[in-house]
Amino acid sequence: MAERRRRAAPDLSESDVMPTEHDSVLTRHPTLIEEIKQTADRLKSDGASRGDLKILSRALRELRYAFKIFAPFRRQRKVSVFGSARTGDDEPAYRQSIKFGRRMAEEGWMVLTGAGGGIMEGAHVGCGRTRAMGVNIMLPFEQDANPVIAGDRKLANFKYFFTRKLMFIKEVHAVVLFPGGFGTQDEGFETLTLVQTGKRDLMPIVLIDPPGSSYWSHWIDFVREQLLDGKLISPEDLSLFFVTQSVEEATEEIMRFYSVYNSMRYVRGKLVLRLHYAPDDALIERLNDEFSDIVEKGRIELVETHRLEADDRHLRHLPRLAFRFTRRNIGRLRQMVDLINEELGVME
Repeated sequence: MAERRRRAAPDLSESDVMPTEHDSVLTRHPTLIEEIKQTADRLKSDGASRGDLKILSRALRELRYAFKIFAPFRRQRKVSVFGSARTGDDEPAYRQSIKFGRRMAEEGWMVLTGAGGGIMEGAHVGCGRTRAMGVNIMLPFEQDANPVIAGDRKLANFKYFFTRKLMFIKEVHAVVLFPGGFGTQDEGFETLTLVQTGKRDLMPIVLIDPPGSSYWSHWIDFVREQLLDGKLISPEDLSLFFVTQSVEEATEEIMRFYSVYNSMRYVRGKLVLRLHYAPDDALIERLNDEFSDIVEKGRIELVETHRLEADDRHLRHLPRLAFRFTRRNIGRLRQMVDLINEELGVME
């Protein structure tokens, strides 16, 4: 694979974006809006309690507000960064988070964090205010946003963890985790669960151990000894994440994933993989030979853009592979994407 030349990141604007699976723009959605209104009306006949109504009302308002903040940046690649708010600015993990934020900004990415201190602040220091986004949780003891993102239009504030967590996963194209407490572990396992079950499209999940740390190496020992050896996960599930002590390796893992693969979508029962380069007949035959176990019926084929994807105008020019995916063993699907990237991945 050719070595990629580093380029200075251009100034960020709403038009300076990369095509992704998260942006399908239609000017009106009257049917869906009407369904939301009907659901609200039914709450009265259901006899919903005041407590339930308060949760629904607040959650809907939080999500509407967050979607509005993220909408101008939907096509911009983003990475969520998790890690402890308690990490001091003199610790190796903090310095490494700065370096990682800087590297992703150099690649033209935005960096989304929980907007707090520690690792979150370090990642924002690295990427700078222009490329920083934040989703702050309002807590009695920990609710002030870090100085980099405080007061920025790209900062959303949440009362509920579950609405905030949706934005962390829905709006990004990679997740990176530094050492952290319960919250970091929660986000890591939730991301893995959503990807493993197909509730979230494939994306890189990278775990970074700072120098001298064994945090994630001990974690993966637990995963192998307790989950894999106990047959609670499949061997291919280990392909869903990447552990490293190097910020450069972490960055390369993310960039390599999108070197050929762009995004995925289901169309009429078939999984469509959008690619930056079209595979030749030999590679398609190899994919059919090596990954027949995840093809429900038929073959993996190079296809034209389906009319149902016409709303994705920024993606419709891309080459596509399509097949009837079993929708099981997402780890094998990730291995197939890795092979495609390896065989066609000539980075600019």
